[in-house]
Amino acid sequence: MNAPEAAIEQIVAAVPAPRRVRSSSFLHEDEGDDPILSVVNLIDVFLVIIAALLVSVAQSPANPFGAENVTVIKNPGQPDMEITMKEGQKITRYQAKGQIGSGDGEKAGVAYRLKDGSMVYVPEADASAPAGQP
Repeated sequence: MNAPEAAIEQIVAAVPAPRRVRSSSFLHEDEGDDPILSVVNLIDVFLVIIAALLVSVAQSPANPFGAENVTVIKNPGQPDMEITMKEGQKITRYQAKGQIGSGDGEKAGVAYRLKDGSMVYVPEADASAPAGQP
């Protein structure tokens, strides 16, 4: 090797080899410019709000499914009144027929309210039974 070639080889050895640069621009993008991230954050916030509302409804004393016995009256005093009763696992629904005071039966006695607020029931004597027997 002659001197100029040796000098060129030393210069080439001293200069670092060019690096290969990967083109992975999606990893180096600025996250603040991505509109999808704000939508994802809004969905997370709404999920937390929904979970909090469900917990508050479940713990509410007005929750009809939490109590053992519940009675719900819709349109009280109206001709289309409806009464729904929940006793344990049994649900019974009564619907008014629009008639006031209707039903089968007969008068069984008289009730009196005393001055102290208590009620006294006095059964009527049956016409076919003797006076001392019910």
